[in-house]
Amino acid sequence: MLTTRFVTGAPNWIDLGTPDIEGATSFYRALFGWDFRSAGPEAGGYGFFQLGGRTAAGGMQMTEEQGGPPSWTVSFQTPDVDATVKTAEQAGGGAPMPAMDVMDAGRMAVLTDTAGAVFGLWQPARIKGLEVAGDAGSLCWVELYTTDVPKAAAFYGTVLGLETSAAPFPGGTYTCVNPAGTGEDGMFGGVMDVDDDPTGTETTPYWLPYFEVPDTDAAVATAQEHGGQVRMPATDMEGVGRMAKLTDPYGARFAVIKSAPAQM
Repeated sequence: MLTTRFVTGAPNWIDLGTPDIEGATSFYRALFGWDFRSAGPEAGGYGFFQLGGRTAAGGMQMTEEQGGPPSWTVSFQTPDVDATVKTAEQAGGGAPMPAMDVMDAGRMAVLTDTAGAVFGLWQPARIKGLEVAGDAGSLCWVELYTTDVPKAAAFYGTVLGLETSAAPFPGGTYTCVNPAGTGEDGMFGGVMDVDDDPTGTETTPYWLPYFEVPDTDAAVATAQEHGGQVRMPATDMEGVGRMAKLTDPYGARFAVIKSAPAQM
């Protein structure tokens, strides 16, 4: 699972693009206990979702013309955004938002992989990354749904140095990912064929963030009470935990999980 001990290639930021930041704040406050703090007038409406005073995510109000449909974007740590963008383009990816400075906070870019899945890059400066991860109410796992798992693994290996390993999965094999040299301790996510998405509703590749919760069923009920939709009902997976896949009231996809206790 994720921690805030970020290394090159690990997710170190996540942000929400939504048509209604006030409505989204109300939803995620009820679900995760988040509050929203503006980054200031110079930030163009961007701000931080905070959990007990620690930044759990970023977010801003956007129109579809500005940034596509409502969505969560996962960003990965890099020591050199510009070099990573170049590597991604050479590997067949795209850069819909080229490298740019975010004031004195850091340097960012938004890319697409060879299958079209959107992801971000964050080169830390003043802001190193999320201030909480792995705790209840925060990001704990990410999952890529793609059209070609080996091709995706090769792309992210080239661009971010990610390593893969295989794990048993009902009906097949799950491809786990970790930053270079970190092994199982650094594992933060997985890759699956989009055709195997248990929601049965997706055809376009995408990254899905998972947030830890103390009670998956209660989280599902709260999400529904506040306008969210269920894409996959709460489901147990042995050795992993109890999870559900949801959307917020505006259609941004995410998952919640009460993780199984770590095996000693």
